[in-house]
Amino acid sequence: KLLAMKMLLLLIALLSAALRASAAPPTCYSRMLSLSKEITESFKELQTSKDVDSCVETLPRLYLDIHNYCVLAKLRDFVAYPGCDRVVEVNELKEKARSLYTILISYCRRDLVFLTDDCNALEVPISPPMEHS
Repeated sequence: KLLAMKMLLLLIALLSAALRASAAPPTCYSRMLSLSKEITESFKELQTSKDVDSCVETLPRLYLDIHNYCVLAKLRDFVAYPGCDRVVEVNELKEKARSLYTILISYCRRDLVFLTDDCNALEVPISPPMEHS
């Protein structure tokens, strides 16, 4: 009975190790990409929320593309924006933006290639393509 228990534990340990090995660890690039999408989505939700302070309407637009060199200035401007300090959701969003900025300029700067420097592209959200039925 003890041998069967040891074999079962060994099998569970091997399966667990195999599952972990098959999952790719996050890369700097994937972290930047996911955080930029998370920030953009949070900003959209904040803008459309009915229960949020009216100062949110005055916030700088926050549509992020980490392949656009202007994203650095966009993040700096958003974090430095003086309004809405009393709104918890805005402070949380600013903290995420600060984290992304830090990742972009220090930890992952070698992993990122800027494909454009079109600052106007960060002012208007890109609409998803229309699906034809």
